[in-house]
Amino acid sequence: MSSIDLKQRLAAILAADVAGYSRLMAADERATVAALDAARATFRTRIESSQGRVIDMAGDSVLAVFETAAGAVSAALAIQSELDRSGKDSPEERRMRFRIGVHLGDVIEKADGTVYGDGVNIAARLQALAEPGGIAVSESIRTAVKGKVGAAFEDRGEQQVKNIAEPVRAYRVVHAGATSLAAETVEPELRLPDKPSIAVLPFTNMSGDAEQEYFADGITEDIITELSRISGMFVIARNSSFVFKNRAVDVKEVGRKLGVRHVLEGSVRKAGRRVRITAQLIDSATGGHAWAERFDRDLEDIFAVQDQVARHIVDALKVELTPPERARRAPRGRVNAEAYDYLMRARACLLLFTPEGADEARAMLQRALEIDPGFAPAHALLALLHATEYANGWPQVGADHLQRGMKAAREALDLDPDLALAYQATAALELWQKNHARAEQAARKAVELAPSEAVGYLALGQVFDFEGRHEAAIEALEQALRLDPGLDLILHLIGRAQFGLGRYDEAEASFRRRLIRNPRSDMSRAYLASLYGATGRAEEARRLWGELLEINPQFSVERLREILPYKDPAWFERFADGLRKAGLAT
Repeated sequence: MSSIDLKQRLAAILAADVAGYSRLMAADERATVAALDAARATFRTRIESSQGRVIDMAGDSVLAVFETAAGAVSAALAIQSELDRSGKDSPEERRMRFRIGVHLGDVIEKADGTVYGDGVNIAARLQALAEPGGIAVSESIRTAVKGKVGAAFEDRGEQQVKNIAEPVRAYRVVHAGATSLAAETVEPELRLPDKPSIAVLPFTNMSGDAEQEYFADGITEDIITELSRISGMFVIARNSSFVFKNRAVDVKEVGRKLGVRHVLEGSVRKAGRRVRITAQLIDSATGGHAWAERFDRDLEDIFAVQDQVARHIVDALKVELTPPERARRAPRGRVNAEAYDYLMRARACLLLFTPEGADEARAMLQRALEIDPGFAPAHALLALLHATEYANGWPQVGADHLQRGMKAAREALDLDPDLALAYQATAALELWQKNHARAEQAARKAVELAPSEAVGYLALGQVFDFEGRHEAAIEALEQALRLDPGLDLILHLIGRAQFGLGRYDEAEASFRRRLIRNPRSDMSRAYLASLYGATGRAEEARRLWGELLEINPQFSVERLREILPYKDPAWFERFADGLRKAGLAT
C-alpha cells in the first residue's frame, strides 16, 4: 500500500466491549446473541445520529470514529442510557452491559475507512478501565467537551496502560441525569485541618532528559517524607498529590481538592553530579508566596537540601517541633550519589505495581547495596518489596520470602532506628506471618516517627481489622484516607472493616466508591458479592462474580483463606458464607 492510501488525522474514537461476555454466552448462547444484535443496532443508530461512523463490530466489541469529541461523548451517553432502559426487565446476571472508552487523538485512516494507531489503542485501554455500563474518557476528550455535554467528569488520575509508553489520565463520565450510583460518587468536602497543612506537588524535571523523570519524582517523595515526620504539620501523601503531575494547576483548586492551606511547587535540574532544586511555598487561599529559594549542590548533599527545604517550611508556617523531633533533626550527612540514584529508580519501578516492575526494583536495590551496604533506605525498600510481592501472590514469592523481607527490615533498623519506612515494612511482614502483636507494635512506631504519613495509619488499620478490632480499624483507616484522599485501596479496607461489623449499608457504599475509582478491582467485587449474598441479593452477587472472573480468571477464595491473616478464622468464614449464600463456589 502506498503512502497516498493512508491519511493521518485527529479524530474522536469510541471503543466498546461487553462486560462478562464469556459468562453470558456460557449461560445462554442464543439469548446472548439476540441481545448483542439488539445492542449493535442501538450503537449504530446512536453513532450515526451523532455524526459518527462505525468502523468495526467484530465479536462483542464496537469501534467507531467521530468528527467531534462532543459527538462521541453524546453518543456514548445515549447508548448507555438506552441499553440501561432496555435491560431493566432482564435478571441482573443476564443483563448485557458494555464498557465504553472515548479518546481524542491521532489515527491513521486507510482508503477503505478503517483506522488504527495509538489513538485507537488508547480508546481501547480506556474502555477496559470503565465499569460495566460506564464510560471512561481521556483528558483530551474532557478538555474538548467540558461545558458542551450534559455530563460531569470525575478524575481517576494517571493510568499506566498496556503498550502505551506514557500514562493516560482517565476520567469517569457521569450523566447529568444519573442518580443512584452518581450520588454515591460525590466525595465529602475536605475541611482544613487544625494545624498547618500542605500538599507537595510533583517537582518539574528540568534536566532536558525525560529519562530523569524518576529523579524529580523521587526528590518530591523524599521532601514529603521529611515533612511527614513533623507532628505539627498535616501533609498530603504522594499518591494524592501526584494526581496533579504534568498538569497546569491552579493552587486554589489543589487546596480545595486536597483540603490543605499551602502548596509546595518546585523543579529539579540534575546534571552529572550536580543538582539544582527550586521550591516555592504558596498560600492556596490567596495565591500568595510564603517562601521561595533555589539550592545548587553536589548530589552527595541531597539529604542536606531536603532537610533545608523542610526547615524553611517549618519556619515559614511557624511550626513548633517537639523535643524528640528536634533531636531527630540532626544533619543526615552525605549520601553516595550512585546508590541514591539506584534507590530512586527502584522506587519508580516498584510504583508500577507489576511483577516485572518488582523484578526491576530488586535489581536496582541490589546494585545500590553493592555500592553502599550501609544505605538504610535501600534495605527498607527491599523489605517493603518482599511484603508487596507476597500480598499479591506474584511469581517471585518463595517459601522463605517473608523471612528474607524481615532480614532486610532488620538491617535497615540496625542502620537507622528512626526510619519510618522500615517500621512500615516490618508491620506488613509481621502481619502476613500472623504475628499481630509485633505488627501492631511496628505500625505504632511508624506512626510515631511519621505522624503525618498515611502509610503508618493504613498499616495500623489493617492490623486492627485482622485482629477483629474493626471500630479501631475504621478510625485509623479514615485518618489514612484524609492524608491520602486519592488512594482508593483505603476505601476497600474501610468497607472490609464495616463488613466485619455487619454494617452492610456503609460497607456497600465504601466498596461501590472504590469500584467507581478503580473499576478493575477484583477484591472489592469479591467482598461486595459476599455482602449481596449475605443480604439476599444473589442475582447481583452472581453478576459481580462474573465480572470478577473476567478481570482475574485466577481469583481464588482458597488462596485468600490461606494468606489473609485473620486472628480468628471465623471472620474470614463470614466472607465465604456470603458467597455460598449466593450460590458461588468457595
